[in-house]
Formats: sequence, C-alpha cells, structure tokens
Amino acid sequence: MALNQSGWRPSAPEQGARTAATFTGNKALMLEEALIFEIGSTGTTGVEVAEPVTTTSKLGNLARTAPIGLPGLSEPETVRHYTRLSRQNYAIDLGLFPLGSCTMKHNPRLNEKIARLPGFADVHPLQPVDTVQGALGVINELAFWLLDLTGMHGVAMSPKAGAHGELCGILCIKAALEKRGEGHRKVILVPESAHGTNPATAAFAGFSVEDIPATPEGRVDTDALIARLGPDVAGVMITNPNTCGLFERDMKVISDAVHAAGGYVYCDGANFNAIVGRVRPGDLGIDAMHINLHKTFSTPHGGGGPGSGPVVLSEALTPFGPLPFTERHGDGTITLVEEETADDRHPDTFGRMTAFHGQMGMFTRALTYILSHGADGLRQVAEDAVLNANYVLRSLEDVLDAPFAFSGPCMHEAIFSDEGFPEGFSTIDVAKALIDEGFHPMTMYFPLVVHGAMLIEPTETESKAALDQFIGALRSVAERAKAGDQSLKTAPHFAPRSRLDETLAARKPKLVWKEPIVASEAAE
Repeated sequence: MALNQSGWRPSAPEQGARTAATFTGNKALMLEEALIFEIGSTGTTGVEVAEPVTTTSKLGNLARTAPIGLPGLSEPETVRHYTRLSRQNYAIDLGLFPLGSCTMKHNPRLNEKIARLPGFADVHPLQPVDTVQGALGVINELAFWLLDLTGMHGVAMSPKAGAHGELCGILCIKAALEKRGEGHRKVILVPESAHGTNPATAAFAGFSVEDIPATPEGRVDTDALIARLGPDVAGVMITNPNTCGLFERDMKVISDAVHAAGGYVYCDGANFNAIVGRVRPGDLGIDAMHINLHKTFSTPHGGGGPGSGPVVLSEALTPFGPLPFTERHGDGTITLVEEETADDRHPDTFGRMTAFHGQMGMFTRALTYILSHGADGLRQVAEDAVLNANYVLRSLEDVLDAPFAFSGPCMHEAIFSDEGFPEGFSTIDVAKALIDEGFHPMTMYFPLVVHGAMLIEPTETESKAALDQFIGALRSVAERAKAGDQSLKTAPHFAPRSRLDETLAARKPKLVWKEPIVASEAAE
C-alpha cells in the first residue's frame, strides 16, 4: 500500500542542482543579509514621536542642522536583521571552539539561572551596604576560594578583565618598589613564551620591556633570565602554563632568583584552567597573578566582554592592592573597605581600578561553578582539560608538525605548525578550510616562537565524540594541504562570505557607511 496517495515520489537532485542561483541570494536557511543601511530608508522610521510643544530649543549651537543619516526600519525589520546576522555567528553553544589560550568552555545554565535571580541581577552599586549583604557575601566567599586555590595572601576583586588584572598586579609592584625607594627599577623581563598582553601592560605602566628567549623545547631559558637580573630589573612577567602549552618546570627557581635580585614575579593566570586544584601558584613564589573568571570558572566571554580578572597577591604585595575589598565581621555582616573606611589599615594602596566593585554577574556565575564542582571537581577539570589536549596532540602529530611533542605531554593546549606543507600553502589555508567543515578556526600564528602556529585548546567540556569529529576534520584539511589541493587557497566556499583580501582590509578598512551619491546629486 502506497503511503503517498498524491503520486509524488522523492528523487535525488540532478548533478549540479545544488549550485543553482536563487532570486533572493539565499541558500535555503543560509540567508543573505545586506547592511542595515542598505535595507533601511532614511525617509522612514519605526517610531512615532509627537511634535514638540515648543519650538524653543535648549541645545543652542549643538542643535542638528543636517539629517542624521541613520536607516529607518520598523521593529520587525530590525529584529529580523539582527536575528539573521546572529545565525551567521559561531558560538560555544553550536560547537567546539578550539581557540588556543582562550579556554572557550561550556557555560553551565545553572550559572545563568543563579546570576538572573533578582537579588543579584537587580543589585545597584550605589545601594546602601546593609541592603546588599548577599551580593557582598558572594564577593567575599569567591575571594576566599580564590585564595585557597592559589595559596596566595590577598586578592583584588575589582579588575574587569585579564589585561586589567595584569595592570593591577604591575601597579602593585610599582607601588611596592617606590615604597622601598627603588623606583629606579624600570625593566620588566618578559619571556617569548608569554602572552602578548604582558609586554603591553608593562609598557603601559611606564616600564621598559626586555625579551627573554625560549629554549628549543618551548620553555623559558632560565639561565638567560637569571643572567639578566640586576638592580634595574623590577620583575618578570611570566605565563604558566605558557603559550606553547607547556608548564614552566623551573618556576620556583626563577621566582627565587628574581626575589634574591630584589624584583617581583607576576604570573599571567589566563591558563590557570590547566592547573586549578593541582598546583598553587603561591607555592611557586608568585607575587601577583590575575585569574580570568571567564576562562577558568566558565563565565561567558567573547565579543569584547564581559570578563573579570581578580588578582591574587603575595604577602609582600597585599598592602599595595587596590580598593575596595570586602571585610567580614564577627557578627556575620560584611562591609566594603573603601577610601572613606580604609583609615590607617590600608595606607599603601595604589588607589582604585574601577568606579565600583567589579563584575557582579561574573562573580555570581564563578562562585556557582566553584560550589557545584567542589575542590575535587575543580581538580578533575584540570585533569580532563590536559587529557583532551594531549588526545588532540597525539591524534594529529603524524599529519601536522608538532614542534614540542618531543618534550613530553602538553598541558591545556596543543600546538602545531605549517612545517611540511607544499610551497604556497600555510596556516591560513587550513584555518579557512576548517570554516567549511563547520568549525571556528584555531588560534593562528601565535605564539610567535612557532612559525605558522596553530594553537588548539579543546577544554575539558568536550566529549570524545566531539574531539574525534574535530580531529577528523583537521586531519582531512591537513592531508589536502599536503597533497597540494588548490581549492584550499580560495576556502571557505560554503560560508556567507568568501575569503577576503585581509591585507587590503587591514590597510584600507571601511569603517563608516557613506550613502552613495546619486547622479542628480553629483550633477548639482
């Protein structure tokens, strides 16, 4: 008995049918979307505004004398425009996000639920302290967890992101040196294997930066670093685990040498996810380290924010940390220690980092994550992250050059290079072809110590099935590159936009929309 009484029968498309053009430019549910200026008309508006009751303006010479030039759309048109654009975006909720040194892990929905509770979501920084005891309790408890996990003495909660936290730590070091009468120490040593923000932060704070080379196995050249120490060196900024995905085994030796020479040790904690629950930076002689809550503790990040970068401090630097900080009293109440209430207890602070107290939503999410995992769960986070990265490394080292595979297991991320590709093929061709496979590309050309670097951090939240699919896709692309597949040079082929001229886009960017001049206007 036939199920389809209409006579219709399914059939396979003819060869080439999938490449046929469409009237709209859309490809099924892959919608073509023009710029908002191209779909909106400056002569229309989606909002009706009553005429002013008076013609007297208080704007003076600030009053507009020409049309604003914004596109006019109705509310449905506006919503559809941005929704269609969002469908072209890649996100951690769509698939594996392999960006190295970014720790793009799953954001548990429990965290989001707690952060949206009215008592947290609606809190205002100018409320009286006695009305926000719950919020201050979150900040205080999170601070103590961070101290326990790092083995440090004090913590500044207010920095808003990783680079902001770096600046906080460097300013603490600067204040400590000035207190000692050693403001002449103006050199910060930064290993080649450190994050790129490290030298930028040191320079921004007024220090000069000197590079320390890496060894052939991708770690800091300890002998070169120790040899450079002297009375002009303020300290060292080191990333551990470093951007080659390796743990700095000489960290304690380096810290002891820097301290003996009168300097301080700043550690970039962006890769703390690889060692949380396993290693306490305080035991390694670290003086200051920022912790990316949006990496290690699963709070969302990307697109420029939000982020949060608390800074843990050694006993030597705690007195110089910024205000405000929370203080729990014997009766259970919590207060904020600010300029007005610091009295003589915190006279050496370098000041404030922000107008208020930090990223409340990020604090709430991070503490929820920590409490839901517990100390043993956080330890497993690091172990699983390292396991996943090594699985990627060993699964691909036969088809992609892995420059540091000889030095043993990696930590949280695996690094490959374009060594062995035919002439004319490089990392960018692999990355663009991965887009066709449905993946966001990995971090490219970083760290600089590896030519044509491909840095991959799978994080602990990816399943073996997800990793196998990604590994299979990358293996396929790498094999095509080695075989000289010329189609890689024009990838991606299935994305909303083909490959751009990135050099031209960087040197001659078009950042402002200019309405095209019609012929009649040009004649005038």
